Amino acid sequence: MDIVEIVGTALIVLGTLAFVAAAIGVLKLPDLYSRISAITTASGLGLALIILGVVLHEPSAMNAVKATLAIVINLATAAVGGHALGRAGYLTGAPLTKLTQYDELQETIARHQEAED
Repeated sequence: MDIVEIVGTALIVLGTLAFVAAAIGVLKLPDLYSRISAITTASGLGLALIILGVVLHEPSAMNAVKATLAIVINLATAAVGGHALGRAGYLTGAPLTKLTQYDELQETIARHQEAED
């Protein structure tokens, strides 16, 4: 086993640990919005690390192109998906944790509704 494969294996393990941390976060974090943050972070970071680790195990130009596309597409869709989940949760009334001090979106929505009236 050469150094490239060792680094690849380390990246795969780190990516897996990111997903484990996100799973623990889903169980332990206090509200929907924190849980969404944990999942989207793990999706972006964890999957990127795993893909890079796999590419180091099977290095080739074609695998590098595929890995780059997979990572870019995942990062773009994870951000959009996380935003959509958070917005849907907010609009359906998912409660904020008691630690949340400001709800700026509520203030913005109230001003917008007052302007329409």
